[in-house]
Amino acid sequence: MRRVVFNQKGGVGKSTITCNLAAISAQQGLRTLVIDLDPQGNSTHYLLGDSAEEVDATLAGFFDQTLNFKLNPRRTADFVVATPFDRLDLMPSHPQLEELQSKLESRYKIYKLRDALDELADSYDRVYIDTPPALNFYTRSALIAANACLIPFDCDDFSRRALYALLENVDEIRADHNRDLAVEGIVVNQYQPRASLPQKVVQELIDEGLPVLSPYLSASVKIKESHEQARPMIHLEPKHKLSQEFVALHDTLARKYGA
Repeated sequence: MRRVVFNQKGGVGKSTITCNLAAISAQQGLRTLVIDLDPQGNSTHYLLGDSAEEVDATLAGFFDQTLNFKLNPRRTADFVVATPFDRLDLMPSHPQLEELQSKLESRYKIYKLRDALDELADSYDRVYIDTPPALNFYTRSALIAANACLIPFDCDDFSRRALYALLENVDEIRADHNRDLAVEGIVVNQYQPRASLPQKVVQELIDEGLPVLSPYLSASVKIKESHEQARPMIHLEPKHKLSQEFVALHDTLARKYGA
């Protein structure tokens, strides 16, 4: 099962959701891979901490290789690194991804990520793909490579307006490139149940028939500590309310979609 976590809006928690769901998947015994396509590398730093700066094999190297024909290219597995967490691996980001983007797009390398994941199919039970906050070469590559799309959503009117355009873009990718792509659901993040606006906005999405997932993820300062210590919530404080919400969300996806 390959999930892409995607929203064209920044600051909605893509990396946080990606890494925490992946960490829970690995903790539950599934061989799990995180792919960090965002040049900012938030997922890479979240899972590797300070050692992220020492990694040589990154997605920049993987994509650069696709631009240059070589007699003995490196295998996709050579660009995978282990994290400190059992059964959880990572294809790390690198700032050079930004520089490579236009070359990859002009050379139409849009299917290379899908081909790479096909090569790794027997090695992993779950793949989680973190994406940049834009509909660009990397997000399109991820949507083409994935089976399912999770959409993080923070509860304001701007996010709701952007959501409709996002869903149209996913539909276009599905029609043109990946008919198996499904929108698994909208993940409500940084939810404040006592505030009236979040309740109103989320209820409007539900009333429109959009696939809003539960539970909603609470706003918590603990997540900042999780980022700082480079330890997903299930490893930092497994009994915390937010940790349990992530577990419940993970299990909801497993029950609902059988994956």
